Amino acid sequence: MAAKDSLHEEQVDSESVFDGALLKVWRDRVRLPDGTLAFREYIRHPGAVVIVACLDDGRLIFERQFRYPLGRAFLELPAGKIDRDEPIDRCARRELREETGYEAKAWAHLGVMHPCIGYSDERIEIFMAHDLTHVGHALDDGEFLEVHLLTVDEAISAVHAGEITDGKTISALFRALPLIQGKDRRM
Repeated sequence: MAAKDSLHEEQVDSESVFDGALLKVWRDRVRLPDGTLAFREYIRHPGAVVIVACLDDGRLIFERQFRYPLGRAFLELPAGKIDRDEPIDRCARRELREETGYEAKAWAHLGVMHPCIGYSDERIEIFMAHDLTHVGHALDDGEFLEVHLLTVDEAISAVHAGEITDGKTISALFRALPLIQGKDRRM
């Protein structure tokens, strides 16, 4: 039997604070490693995918869309929420098609990231897609975005210039660089 992590916090009780269509907010009472009690508030999220989609000419597909909580549009990689019981690879294929109008023949799962570990259980599964064919958009109702194509160097420069600040985009781009630069042969 594995030893218990010395930093583990044990849940004593839990209450739902908000039950929204996308986000669920919880407040738990926990026993800390020293035995004292504390509260933890956090968001439960169904999970998401992000896709690094690479065209034959080496450019990457980005999208620009308005993000209401911050009141402005952001340049980011295609991404979307995982539907209940949806396999992550199916979600990645669906989101790429819906948001960019592209389908891919070659896929690689690059791993997972956790964007907000201090207050959310959200996980984002990172995929890379190659051998793309444009088949037309299929945006969800109420979804508005612009598709942009950037070279890898342009994308990296945009990160360093503060033009791309979205965490999932920066993480996914970083994870995909060895594949893009030919240092990883998974695709």
